[in-house]
Amino acid sequence: MARITIGLGVVLIALGVTAYIIAAFASWTALIPAVLGGVILISGFIGLKNQKIGIHIALVVAVLGVLGTTMNVLQLGALFAGEADRPAAVITSTITFVLLIIYVVLGIRSFIAARRRKSAAA
Repeated sequence: MARITIGLGVVLIALGVTAYIIAAFASWTALIPAVLGGVILISGFIGLKNQKIGIHIALVVAVLGVLGTTMNVLQLGALFAGEADRPAAVITSTITFVLLIIYVVLGIRSFIAARRRKSAAA
């Protein structure tokens, strides 16, 4: 799970930097996925040494990221209708949202599998 966390961090950093460049360096909020990615990347490296702590931190950040991007994701209808105020923000937030949801699901599955292994060994 630590390697997946590191990979997600790198992808989110790339997404944030790309969004910032596409936004012509006009809005620092385009870097929000990169900030999330940086924290998740650091958590992934922590997870290589202590998986329990590192992955828990990353999952908390991911859940907060999901909550934070929900506002823009709810504007997908306006984006498809061509009425979105900030289409790039909606697209970037949606990609971030989907990646973080997938990560949270993988993290929960990992915790369930670890718990099953632990109870089977006892």
